[in-house]
Amino acid sequence: GVTENQTMYLVMEFLDGMDLESLVRQHGPMPAPRVVHVLRQVCDSLEEAHGRGLVHRDIKPANIHLGRVGCREDFVKVLDFGLVKAAGVGPAQSLASMEGVIMGTPAYMAPELALGDQVDGRADLYALGCVAYYLLTGEQVFTGDTVLKVISQHLHAAPLPPSERTELPIPAALEHLVLACLAKRPEERPQNARQLAQALDTIDGMTWGDEEANRWWSQHHPPQGPTSDAIAL
Repeated sequence: GVTENQTMYLVMEFLDGMDLESLVRQHGPMPAPRVVHVLRQVCDSLEEAHGRGLVHRDIKPANIHLGRVGCREDFVKVLDFGLVKAAGVGPAQSLASMEGVIMGTPAYMAPELALGDQVDGRADLYALGCVAYYLLTGEQVFTGDTVLKVISQHLHAAPLPPSERTELPIPAALEHLVLACLAKRPEERPQNARQLAQALDTIDGMTWGDEEANRWWSQHHPPQGPTSDAIAL
């Protein structure tokens, strides 16, 4: 908007919480029930986007915010649709070979996205599998000292099961689902966000609700109200 004295301003929602990248860096891997709770909400956001024919293309922990909304804790918001693209549009130039440019984040990049093939919502589900892996282990699925080495592993290497990279218990059904999301071929993954959400709902023992969330936030991040600071553009 513009004020009466022609000062431009931008109004943004106040988010009370933190992104998942910061949360894991500060507090370590999440217990499996909380990971399922988070993933389930991300699936809801992706189902809405994919239903509108949109692929996010940059799902990663830093773009998923977890915090308080109203009386709810552990409320997920999927952020930064700056790389969104209509599903099925392509083929595009390979993201691994664009001179000086990488569209997306290599550590969370689906093989078909790296190759410049046509993409649909299953590319976001691959990335969400990478996010789940990070939340459970505190480690990225693949690492390397160059971008191309990381991308090459996404194209060709089999990931270690997350249970081999953490001492926290991971139910076999959850591990199987995470690895299914990380399948190289889109047709071997869950086929849409709703299907993934339904599979998450069938995993036994994943009890993380308001009581657990309230206890965690009260202990680690007591409520903070919004400030009156503003930035004039």
